[in-house]
Formats: sequence, C-alpha cells, structure tokens
Amino acid sequence: MSVDAPDAIRRADAIVVGAGPGGSATAAHLARRGLDVVLLEKATFPRDKICGDGLTPRAVRALVKLGVDISEANGFHRNEGLRIYGGASQVDEGTDLFMPWPELTDFPDFGLTCARMDLDEKLARHAASLGAELVEGANVSAPVLDGDGRITGVETKDGRRFMAPVVVAADGVSSRLGVAMGVHKLDERPMGVAVRAYYVSPRGNDDFMESWLELWDGEPGKSDVLPGYGWIFPMGVDAQGRSVVNVGLGMLDSSEAFGKTDYKDLMRRWLEATPAEWELREENRLTPIRGAALPMGFNRKPAYAKGLLLVGDSGGMVNPFNGEGIDYALEAAELAADAIAQAHARGMGSSAAEKALEGYSSQLESAFGGYFRLGHVFAWLIGKPAVMHVCIKYGLPRRRLMKLVHKLLANLTDRRGGDLDDHIINTLTRLAPKA
Repeated sequence: MSVDAPDAIRRADAIVVGAGPGGSATAAHLARRGLDVVLLEKATFPRDKICGDGLTPRAVRALVKLGVDISEANGFHRNEGLRIYGGASQVDEGTDLFMPWPELTDFPDFGLTCARMDLDEKLARHAASLGAELVEGANVSAPVLDGDGRITGVETKDGRRFMAPVVVAADGVSSRLGVAMGVHKLDERPMGVAVRAYYVSPRGNDDFMESWLELWDGEPGKSDVLPGYGWIFPMGVDAQGRSVVNVGLGMLDSSEAFGKTDYKDLMRRWLEATPAEWELREENRLTPIRGAALPMGFNRKPAYAKGLLLVGDSGGMVNPFNGEGIDYALEAAELAADAIAQAHARGMGSSAAEKALEGYSSQLESAFGGYFRLGHVFAWLIGKPAVMHVCIKYGLPRRRLMKLVHKLLANLTDRRGGDLDDHIINTLTRLAPKA
C-alpha cells in the first residue's frame, strides 16, 4: 500500500505508541472520554517484558479505576504485604520482618502479582473493549511533523501513517519517538538495572512478596555480601498447575558495582545460598535470566512538548525508592488522558488547548515531583555500602521506624487525615524541590 494513498492514512483524535501498561491505560481513559484513539503496538500479543510483576496497592487502585477484573480467575495473585530480609533479619534466624500493606482510606490493603506476558495483553484488550483501536505489529519508525516541528502523527516501518493532533509516547525506556522529537535523557537522574526469571517453587502461593536488602553468596554473615537487592514474588499456580515465583535482583547506578557486574551470575550465586527447600535452583528455572534498564525519577523531560506527551518509562516514571514503574505509568496515563480530553474540548490548535496540554507536565510534578526528589537522595545514599549497612543494622530491628519506611518506599499515605507517619511523609514530599 502506498504511503501517499488516502486509505493508507488513519486519522484519529489521539495516537498512543506502545501498548504497555501506561500506553494501554492512556488509550482506555481516552476511549472512556469519547475520543477516537489508536493504540499502536510494535509486537503482537502475547509478548513478554522484563519486570518483577509486583503490583502494590497503588497500582491496584489504578487498575480498579480502569475497570480491570483483578480476580484470581483472571490471572491475578493477591498478596498481603512485604516480607523483608536483611542484616539481623535473615531466614535462618527466623527474625524476618513482615510488613502488611497499610490500611488506608486512599488505597486498598492488598497487592497483586500478574506476569507481564498476561498483564499487558489484558490491558490492551481492555482498552479495545472500551473503543480504542488496537493495531498490533505497528512498528513506529518516525514522527510526522508539520512546518513548525510539531508532531502530527507517526509513520510505521511498513509505510502506514497514523495522524492526530496529539501523540502519546509510551514506547519504553529507549523512547525512540521521544528521542526523535529531541527529548533526551537527563544523565544526573538515577538509573537502575534489573534481571529476573521464573522458577517452579513451593513458595508460589505465599501471601507476602519478599525483598532482600542484603544478598549473600553463602551463609549470611559469614560469606561475601553481593551488590544490589533482590526479590521473590509469589505468582500463584500457572496453567500447567505449577507453583511459580518471579525472582530477580536490581542495582542502582549509585553503586560502584553498577555496570561492572555479571548480573546473571550474581543472581545464581544468591539463589544457591537460599534454603534448599525453596527449590530456587537452576534445574527449576523456567525462563532465561533476562535484564532491563530502570529509568527513574523523571529522567527524560519535558513530559509534554510540541504535541507529544510521555507516559511511563519513556518519561522515566519509575520510583527511585523501590523500582516500581507500573503504578506511576497507570496514574500518568489518567493525567495524560485528562489533558488531552480538555484540549480536545477547547479546540485542538488553539492557545487554550495548548494550555491544557502543558498542564500535563505540571500535574505530574505536583503528583510525584517532590516524592521523586526524595527518591534521588535515597538512591544516592543506598549506593554507599557503609550507609546501607548502618541502615540495615540499626533500622530494621526498629519495627516502628520500619512502618514509616514501608509507607515511604511504597508511597502509600492518606492525603487527608491519616496518622503521624502520613503527615511526616506528606510534609517531606511537599517541601522537597520538584524532580
């Protein structure tokens, strides 16, 4: 089909590039608001993404607002909170720290896990069920620009054109579309790397997700401490009736070991030191150990310029405290859809519409800017082994302190009312400079 042929061009109110959680949620919110939206995905479903698959209460709330079925029958496994290992809190000592998700007005008191192989397709199909047009196998190669350098659409590698007055780049950490529009990474912002794999393990039906703040390549306290932090997330029972866990580890670029470490070997050494009855050994690994980058703390800006909005990893919307990205992608999706719907109502191309689109950036800063700035400081501190050791040794045994830290790291507080911990965290977030 010729690129110039009229039937090769699809015109819409908005185009979303990338059908990950952020892109699909944006398309779903736009469709709900009555806009004609096209959702472009370069792959075909099902397709995998490297992720811990953990959904904290913040992400759960966003999924419920979208109208997604989060039942076990639909492939979601519920969990009650976080179990922390580190320092004196080691599995062989029986003093591991259980931190249930807090009971709040603003958020549910449970989390979920769902494999990205399934989650992304569920969200994309959900957007389609609401009226968005999902186009798979649409590999976007370039933006289409007007004479002023404003984006007016995109072109795919096979020559198709999709035209709209506004485009959402939800195309991941590399964001080729964002780069093509001149929006580049901010190197001073935190960056992480994570690797993960799935294992058959009796721990697949556990009620708590797990975080390992110290990784040992042998007996805890009597072997070498490995750089980074680990996780074990229960995934429930798969279609073959197997009890499965998602296991991975991450490292921040504030660590001296960043970029100098064989992360796959690091993960194998850590798991070899876990209890044998957990069965986290090579013979029980279901998938290759694969890695991905974690762009944190708004590491690509501006979030809006010249008709292009960034959502999710494309805009570095990953929490520097804990590496979460899905919840912030889902929340940014709603903010982006609000801005686009307001601009559409005001008349695209008008100065009033442009004001509405520019409001997306300020809304993001208001929602997450101060919190992400605190996360920048946290990421820098825990990259220092001496600081991390002190935090683990003297912080973990103090459960009252850890209750506050748990809320801080997961960004779970009530904005109005709430307890003392909520007031402390909200005040710190409000006073911190924007990210």
